[in-house]
Amino acid sequence: MLLYFCFLEILTMGLKTFNFYCDESCHLENDHQSYMLISYVSSAYNQIGLHNATIRQIKEKHQMNAEIKWSKVSHSKYGFYADLIDYFFATELQFRAIVVNKTRINNIAYGQSFDDFYYKMYYQLLHHKIDMEHRYNVYLDVKDTLSAYKVKKLKEILNIRYSSIRNLQNIRSHESLLMQMTDLLMGAISYHLRGGGSVRAKNRLIEKIQGHCSLPLTYSTPREESKFNLFFIDLK
Repeated sequence: MLLYFCFLEILTMGLKTFNFYCDESCHLENDHQSYMLISYVSSAYNQIGLHNATIRQIKEKHQMNAEIKWSKVSHSKYGFYADLIDYFFATELQFRAIVVNKTRINNIAYGQSFDDFYYKMYYQLLHHKIDMEHRYNVYLDVKDTLSAYKVKKLKEILNIRYSSIRNLQNIRSHESLLMQMTDLLMGAISYHLRGGGSVRAKNRLIEKIQGHCSLPLTYSTPREESKFNLFFIDLK
């Protein structure tokens, strides 16, 4: 038995570990929003401490004590959020989002419920970016009383017992600065897709993000794009 565990340790010594901080927006079936987004910010495990320390420095620079949230972007806080966007694009942090036009969902045609569809989208978000040569910790933002059930269901769907995902659990957004970064970037995309937003500071941040991207934020990026990956699901 000791030899077995030593062998496992040797096998995993060269593996890199990444953390995925997942969040969702407009993901309820009847919330009267056209676009659902499920997304994450990812970081190499050994860089998390550096990212947290730097983001805290940015917060101190701008005297920001509140949680980072897209809904809190305003004229007076633009400089803080602009620095966060610049920091994201200057580092090895990565963002990925699945975008769904909910008006095109036809669950009846596929004999599925909206919940079935929701978990299929989460599978799309994670499965195609999982490299079996690495290990992953996946964190989901606590949303409601169903959060624990979502984790249990995703563990079954992703079959993490036989995958390279070593941990999948809920955390609260105030516990993680990188989870808050997911909220910021996802909120920007969602706001842009809804169109007609009148908050100038938010529109300026979207312009800043767009300036770092080669394609409009309303288009899927190439599959191999790793820094800022958008996947608009084509529902036919």
